[in-house]
Amino acid sequence: QRPGELSDGGADGDGRRDGDGDDCGGGWVAVRDGDERRRGFARADEHLERTAHRRNLGGAAHQNRQPGAPATSVNGTTVNLTWTPSTDNVAVTAYDVYRSATSGFTPSGTPLATGETLAADGVLLATGGERRAYAWAQDLGHTIQPPVPSLFTFTVHDARLAGLAGVSVPLAHLRLAESGLAQSGPLLITHWGLSGPAVLKLSAWGARVLHDQHYQAQLRINWLPAWTRLDAHDHLHAVRVAQARRAPGSQALFDLPLRLWQRLILAAGVSEGQRWGDLTRLQLQRLLDELTAGAYAIEGKGAFKEEFVTCGGVTLDEVNFKTMQSRRCPGLYLAGEILDVDGVTGGFNFQSAWTTGWLAGNALSRCG
Repeated sequence: QRPGELSDGGADGDGRRDGDGDDCGGGWVAVRDGDERRRGFARADEHLERTAHRRNLGGAAHQNRQPGAPATSVNGTTVNLTWTPSTDNVAVTAYDVYRSATSGFTPSGTPLATGETLAADGVLLATGGERRAYAWAQDLGHTIQPPVPSLFTFTVHDARLAGLAGVSVPLAHLRLAESGLAQSGPLLITHWGLSGPAVLKLSAWGARVLHDQHYQAQLRINWLPAWTRLDAHDHLHAVRVAQARRAPGSQALFDLPLRLWQRLILAAGVSEGQRWGDLTRLQLQRLLDELTAGAYAIEGKGAFKEEFVTCGGVTLDEVNFKTMQSRRCPGLYLAGEILDVDGVTGGFNFQSAWTTGWLAGNALSRCG
């Protein structure tokens, strides 16, 4: 499967549809092709939400919570806790969740506005990229893949790109020179460097590699992925003969934007006064290199810290994807970005948050 795709494989292993544990709904797991570290995706700006099956509530009446009232609603044997720290009288920042010495869970810290501390048979952690939740899951027995940013743009300061913000190409091939990771797609030049689907996909696949390199790397750009190098070479030589009296910068080749084309021929050492017929063999070779394998230095992530999702979280082998229940801590459920899943751009991260949350909620409602 490609990143962000949903797999319906039948056996355990990468791309599996998990079959063990309670049969409380069919679940899907998103996996990476060729990457044993199956990673999760999602950042849906989630509120901290827990759904718990609480003991000894009997037939307690449902309470509709109003602003400023306790952030608790009770319906039968289910307690739903949803709060927004800025408006609700609940000290969310003081809470921890731990396994009771006997059974169930107890959140420790500042109690609810009523003074009540809740004990629960089941807890759902749908906490997004909240780092404290990783510590909770780890304390409850889970392995955490260290979280790092994913889906971000590249900071590139290069004379070939300066002043070209807004210029784009519909298809380019990008490759991280040292790791060999590569992606293709639309590419956009920005005020700070490079963006677009090709960059975002490469940042997702290379999230850990780039993090380990402190976001300093050499990027190779092929502006002509639809052309083989040999065909592009032959085309340049044919134009050199057919348009010997014309200036190379007067008309772009290969359907490239004219301003980008002009920057690339200057980078190849072609002066503004030269004509096609004056170009040396070495200049044509340099132009071919700029077109198919130009080297650009990545100096960091995008200037505005706009990375969309987190790579890392709870290891997927430790979760039953039919119910989203932990295999390490019965009664603990996990959904969304707390899992080690991140997908490429295009809505896959939202879908993961919604799907895993739906599976977990259904499992909690049916499996006491």
